[in-house]
Amino acid sequence: MPLIPEEPQIHESVPGPRATPAAGRTASTPRPVPGPGPRPAPPRGAPVSSARPGKPGPAAPSRGPVPAPPAQRTGSPQPPVATTGGAAGAQLQLIPAPADGAIDAADEAVDLLLDTGRAPGEILVLTTGENHPWAAHELSFGETSYWAQHDARDDVFYADAGAERLGARPVVVVAVNGGDDETTARALPAAMARAGALLIVCGDPQRINAVLGANA
Repeated sequence: MPLIPEEPQIHESVPGPRATPAAGRTASTPRPVPGPGPRPAPPRGAPVSSARPGKPGPAAPSRGPVPAPPAQRTGSPQPPVATTGGAAGAQLQLIPAPADGAIDAADEAVDLLLDTGRAPGEILVLTTGENHPWAAHELSFGETSYWAQHDARDDVFYADAGAERLGARPVVVVAVNGGDDETTARALPAAMARAGALLIVCGDPQRINAVLGANA
């Protein structure tokens, strides 16, 4: 079905509420207790309080360091901009990119997935044209060690979209970086069948919509 661009679907999140200092206060290192020597004893009968002098109310709990949020990627070429329902409950997202920029867009999508909590072993990246540089490098050591990494499922795996030995993974990213329409028409349904939760397609939206429409 045709995909209509909309807002990004992959979001980064920071667990837990973020402490915000009250207006007029400086959220810096607490002031040291002024002056050496013992403090004067409180008047007899006065309630004993652990609050800092000059600050009414109960003592505030000590604050630990606020965890830094994940780095915000402001230079991403194109985040996923369209989402539709897919087969077997998987979602389909489209990242517009030219053929010569599809691999870069796929790499950026993988980075965002990892930043938002996806385990590397849950991600499979496929190409319809030339192999991803990682796949080309690993294949130079032989197919045995290359496919052993696929079977180990402990890292992101990159492969040709037409490879028959590929298994299913929760997230599949397809870079439409070449190949004819027939190749793409075979690659996308096969990728959707392997995607357990999410399929991300990086490529020319008009071409992808035409291929999906022809297979509808």
